[in-house]
Amino acid sequence: MSDRTFFGHPWGLATLFGTEMWERFSWYGLRAILATFMAASPAHAGLGLSQETSQAVVGVYGALIYLVALPGGWIADRILGARRSVFWGGFVIMLGHISMAIPVTTGLFVWLGLLLIIVGTGLLKPNISVMVGRLYPEGDDGRRDAGFSLFYLGINLGAFFAPLVVGWLAEGDRWHLGFSAAAVGMALGLLQYVLGGRSLRGVGERPGMRLSPRERRRFGRLAALGVVLVLVVLGAWAATGTLTIDRFTVALTLVILIVPVAYFGYIMFGSHDLTGDERIRMKAYIWLFVAASIFWMIYDLAPSKLLFFAQDHTDLSLFGFTINQATTQSFNPLFIMIFVPVFAALWVKLGTRVSTPQKFGFALVMVGLSFVVMAVAAGLAGAGRVSVWWLVLVYLIQVFGELSLSPVGLSVTTKLAPEAFKGQMLGIWFIAVSVGDAVGGQTGRLGRVLSEPMYYLVLAAMAIVAGLALFLFTRTLRTMMAEHHEPAMR
Repeated sequence: MSDRTFFGHPWGLATLFGTEMWERFSWYGLRAILATFMAASPAHAGLGLSQETSQAVVGVYGALIYLVALPGGWIADRILGARRSVFWGGFVIMLGHISMAIPVTTGLFVWLGLLLIIVGTGLLKPNISVMVGRLYPEGDDGRRDAGFSLFYLGINLGAFFAPLVVGWLAEGDRWHLGFSAAAVGMALGLLQYVLGGRSLRGVGERPGMRLSPRERRRFGRLAALGVVLVLVVLGAWAATGTLTIDRFTVALTLVILIVPVAYFGYIMFGSHDLTGDERIRMKAYIWLFVAASIFWMIYDLAPSKLLFFAQDHTDLSLFGFTINQATTQSFNPLFIMIFVPVFAALWVKLGTRVSTPQKFGFALVMVGLSFVVMAVAAGLAGAGRVSVWWLVLVYLIQVFGELSLSPVGLSVTTKLAPEAFKGQMLGIWFIAVSVGDAVGGQTGRLGRVLSEPMYYLVLAAMAIVAGLALFLFTRTLRTMMAEHHEPAMR
């Protein structure tokens, strides 16, 4: 039994592969119908929010999902251990989807469900990846990288099938049936995780640096104080009569924007004994962080702005079959699965001839060009519905950018991290996604002063200008990053 393998990898990878696949099924299934559910009128069993507000909610929801990965990783390291964190995270996610599946007219269970999903994902998402890495012995880097590639395939399989299943179930205003499918998906992931527990061979059972009893009591008091303060602030705000969903998303966006500013300030100006080279590399990384945030600002409009475009302005007919708007959310993971091996081989072939800033620049230009295409489609939509192939083209172009930035960003983050922050910097990379999602959600407000085509062109111009700036300053950034040569001796 101990020799059983999963495509030549430890059998524990099969357990984590399946758990993550079903968790992503639940996440992408919800994401494929959330914005349209919120914008649907109460007569159609929706919440009756404006599309602008729905876009903002989806934006901050996605942003918080990535932001809570930082405390989620800390809780696993200091309190629960990765293994229990993944289980309880999945359980809380399932409860969140069940809450959303309750067929009542009040939005209370929807907001409770989203909160539970955010908390649960913070526990599960960062720690299941840590467990994948720990399945392999030290020095087995080749098999570890291949194992993560298989794990990545599981993510995209879940992301591909979820919109097809959940979108179909939610047709005819059966939103809560779609949410139920997401709950069932997470339940299946939990079942596989528990049944396959023995194959994990004790991986992640204990925290890396368990808190002492005194530290745990102190943490408990601080956590309780934080919750009380938040509730008091929200209660006071509500008492003024000015608290609305729209304003709440703005406040959350501002908080999310403060986090990276504070963190980079802490790294750069705190007394951490950073060397001169480390400080220079961090300055370069801040520019890459900003570039990545701009990329995600556009890329993660797929489940809101582009979903509404599919619903309102697209002839949803593909190869003679009628599809629903949620199905368009499957285009992206399908293209990722097709082109991941292509880009992996391309980067190996190009080697050091293409630098990280150039890859980031290419990604920004691609995502910008995708919105130039959207501007053309939006212009044509003024005369009637346009072909769904416009969205197919948009997602294809965006995937070229995503595969040039996402895996490269993870790699460069670990490379440029100062020694004192090696374990924390991957969390910083996810904050770039969080910032992009939050700001992207707020861009819907531009629709008050811009036409639909101009909205897409303004965002496209931001991305393309940022991408060209990276190309222009590639040599400077490479020098700051000490990319492909040794840092100066001190």
